[in-house]
Amino acid sequence: MNALHHLQHDTLQQFTRRHFLQKCGVGLGGAWIAQQGLGAERDPARPNAAQSPALPAKAKRVIYMHMSGAPSQLELFDYKPVLQKLNGKDCPKEFLEGKRFAFIRGTPKLLGPYYPFHQERKTGQWVSDKLPHFESVMDKVCIIKSMQTDQFNHAPAQLLALTGSQNLGHASIGSWSLYGLGSESENMPGFVVLLSGGQNPDAGKAAWGSGFLPSVYQGVQCRSEGDPVLYLSNPPGINRHLRGGVIDAVKKINQRAYEQLGDVETVTRIAQYEMAFRMQMSASEAMDITQEPKHIHEMYGTEPGKESFANNCLLARRLIERGVRFVQLFDWVWDHHSGLDDAFPKKCQQVDKPMTALLHDLEQRGLLEDTLVVWGGEFGRTPMQENRGGVAAKSPGRDHHVDAYSIWMAGGGIKGGISHGETDEIGYNAVLDKVQARDLHATILHQLGLDHLKLTYPYQGLNQRIVGVKPCRVLKEILA
Repeated sequence: MNALHHLQHDTLQQFTRRHFLQKCGVGLGGAWIAQQGLGAERDPARPNAAQSPALPAKAKRVIYMHMSGAPSQLELFDYKPVLQKLNGKDCPKEFLEGKRFAFIRGTPKLLGPYYPFHQERKTGQWVSDKLPHFESVMDKVCIIKSMQTDQFNHAPAQLLALTGSQNLGHASIGSWSLYGLGSESENMPGFVVLLSGGQNPDAGKAAWGSGFLPSVYQGVQCRSEGDPVLYLSNPPGINRHLRGGVIDAVKKINQRAYEQLGDVETVTRIAQYEMAFRMQMSASEAMDITQEPKHIHEMYGTEPGKESFANNCLLARRLIERGVRFVQLFDWVWDHHSGLDDAFPKKCQQVDKPMTALLHDLEQRGLLEDTLVVWGGEFGRTPMQENRGGVAAKSPGRDHHVDAYSIWMAGGGIKGGISHGETDEIGYNAVLDKVQARDLHATILHQLGLDHLKLTYPYQGLNQRIVGVKPCRVLKEILA
């Protein structure tokens, strides 16, 4: 009886604590509902319901293609003829003093562009011969050549590029976008993640996590082969009617918990269960690229039933057509410490045709003007050949580089046919219009109609935001 008395006392104490916190509005649910400018009108039973943007929006949705491992800007977009002339010479000491590299030691040799560049006819922009298809969409694209970061290892650099912090526990740009705007789809997640290349990015699922935001805003990983989502199909002996009964029973249990404790997270959990049930039909249909006509498959280079970047590009278009707010593509592996002569051109071939087809396809469907497309990695590659342990590899490659790298953006109110920022004559340092991850995040949110300074969430005593507290700016120079 004494043990039972203590159990009853502890349970009552837990209930009263939670009840007090909820009534005071300082619990997780209370903090969410109290969030200024966002939570007051939200129905907790529909946490992903579409919201009106606070500012005039040029984009309604985002497709973000992250090339995990960091592609070499010096073989793709940032042409350096001076570096070509200096190929094989010792790197000047001023570029090495006080610098840290992931693997370079001693005095490495400069490595010129490994493949030829040429100027695209309509825009005059320089582009690598390794991107023959992409050349046809250069007039739609803004290439940012002056990106910088302060993280030279993959996992923290990916976190910084995608969540605004090199540390775990922060919300990704996709989660912030969904939190700010909700989704236009009732039957699909508002933030979908697609992988290709054989493995997750180094940062793992934290790269699309919701961090301190409610879990309903995290990315949902879908697959381009097999069931779109694990355990989406009914197990043997279970039909849709029976599974629906289970969902109803769980809903009643959660509803009772909500009535007792008042935690809004319980209501969002109900919404997630119901979403999963609706996804049984809608996700399978959305992810079925066999429904596409032959000419679309030829345009993208898709192979239904296989995991590939090409399949994922086509899936991204199908998902945004169905109201998904943010689609994130991760493609591995772009970490060419060696292999510029072999592995690198193979990766270029895998992405060149499908990413080009995606832009053409969005445009012909009238979707490119309000779909923001972003492509890039977590940092750049050095103008020097990697000399791991002081010895250059037989196959040419480049080390991680934080001082300069390139990304591109298109659609969603971005000027096409231009470049932004410049690097020095060997591509070592960004020297004009430097851009940090927080500037990119501010620009993405701005195009979605969200104020990067006011889109906040209370956590650990602060109103957190993806751009943090350091100065940042919207890249107005690249906006149409």
